[in-house]
Amino acid sequence: MKPSSPSLNKAIVIEAFETLFNLRDIEAAKRFWSPDYIQHSALVPAGREGLFGTIKNAPQMHYEHQLAVAEGDYVMIHGRFSHLGQAANWIAVDICRLEDGVLIEHWDVIQDEVGQTDSAGGHPMFGNVFPPTTSPKASPTD
Repeated sequence: MKPSSPSLNKAIVIEAFETLFNLRDIEAAKRFWSPDYIQHSALVPAGREGLFGTIKNAPQMHYEHQLAVAEGDYVMIHGRFSHLGQAANWIAVDICRLEDGVLIEHWDVIQDEVGQTDSAGGHPMFGNVFPPTTSPKASPTD
């Protein structure tokens, strides 16, 4: 097993997400995800091929990260997925486990981003400004 550092692991995860979600370069992304990749997600089929297949069939989304925290072989990255073809962006915390410099396991927590009107706490879920979108909630007249 190659030695790694938390800062190197964060850089690997950030580059992996950029390569897969923004550049949509599946061939280049293969170097970041292990062939033995384990996916713990309600939205993505098992394994590396399940993830890549999901991205191939997804709309041209955009991913941006706000914060990455690492401890040992684990990286937690807080980000926003936009341009999903849905009423709301997704705010996600992705938890990645790396082994020998590649992603071997992943968990995620995802929720719809809300605007100021629907924010009980009065603070944006990502960054310092609320999104310029409408609420994903249905109005009483719908």
